[in-house]
Amino acid sequence: MKKILAVMLAAIMIFSLAACGGNETGKENDNKGMSESPIAEVALNVDYEVPSDFKIGFICLHDENSTYDLNFLNAVDKIKEALKLTDEQVIVRVNIPEGNECYVAAKDLVSEGCKVVFANSFGHEDFMIQAAKEFPEVQFCHATGTKAHTSGLDNYHNAFASIYEGRFLAGVAAGLKLNEMIEAGKFTAEEAKMGYVGAFTYAEVISGYTSFYLGAKSVCPTVTMDVQFTGSWYDATEEKNAAEALIARDCKLISQHADSMGAPGACEAAGIPNVSYNGSTYDSCYETFIISSAINWAPYYNYIIGQVVKGEKIDADWCGGIAEGSVVLTGINQGVAAEGTYEKIQALVEEIKAGKLNVFDTASFTVGGKKLDSYQADVDTDAAFQPDTEVIADGVFNESEFRSAPYFDLRIDGITLLNEKF
Repeated sequence: MKKILAVMLAAIMIFSLAACGGNETGKENDNKGMSESPIAEVALNVDYEVPSDFKIGFICLHDENSTYDLNFLNAVDKIKEALKLTDEQVIVRVNIPEGNECYVAAKDLVSEGCKVVFANSFGHEDFMIQAAKEFPEVQFCHATGTKAHTSGLDNYHNAFASIYEGRFLAGVAAGLKLNEMIEAGKFTAEEAKMGYVGAFTYAEVISGYTSFYLGAKSVCPTVTMDVQFTGSWYDATEEKNAAEALIARDCKLISQHADSMGAPGACEAAGIPNVSYNGSTYDSCYETFIISSAINWAPYYNYIIGQVVKGEKIDADWCGGIAEGSVVLTGINQGVAAEGTYEKIQALVEEIKAGKLNVFDTASFTVGGKKLDSYQADVDTDAAFQPDTEVIADGVFNESEFRSAPYFDLRIDGITLLNEKF
């Protein structure tokens, strides 16, 4: 029954994601609908021609039923269209576990003639490195990994995006919604509490929920947030249960870093505003959905294919942002979002692009009641997760500067972790 429910919920998400970033006309009796995205679309810069014998392979942890993997697969479709690649030039392997199956899949893709092999999950990394050592003539690229800058391999590379910028902006939308509800007398400023469904207590998740909270706090100073972890990237039942537990704790708005419709569905059923992730849930949750942030992987695919075609080196660590088109937002649900949300976010986008707004400005948060002037982060991966790199300079925690994958792991004041067993 659990598996059937997960598939049903995932199917709903897939149909919802088709509208991601679009300008929907709205439901019956709803004449507001969705706005355009506050972040203007960035066109891919294709300054090269792909040879007919070029092939690229993609390895995905799950399939289109996972919003995380669907995001990568949608980018594959975009790059195929942009570069006019044939089906024979693009080989996709889905439902590849974080084990030796990844190495086998990578080896098979090489045997099929792929000049670039890309894998999308953190646990794929060691097996991608194994393949990179065996096939030095092939480029191996990996999302969310941490070891490329210390591996010593010229043909192994990590990539991520400054998604914390997108989550901050989504948090601003959440904070504005809280202000609207406070002004309407639904609760007091002191009762402005959000809930967040997180997968694991990894730096990637911590960076995400912290940036979301800081965005909300920047416009709603009294906000606090509870975080409930599920111990899984994709479990519709656990995500639904986590969201319901947060709602029971009187959280007024919910967001998440998890990959199913579990949390958004629970919010729609309870009438609780929701900020989604990896795509719009407007079609199925149009009474509660506000906005969603996501990583657009098409710019990175374009970059690595271009570098290989041109015979140029791929960066060991690549991190795209708003300017590159790697960080995107859906449109805003104007029937739910607070008035002025679009304009506010659009103005902040320009501040981020101009370098005037730093998400992790140390003046905006405290740890144990104190402002931080220095922090050693675990950037160079080792078994003991030993801190090794100073990451605060000029009053800013410099996320994704020393490697592409997040390393922000601070527990800042205002956020309560309800379970840290994962």
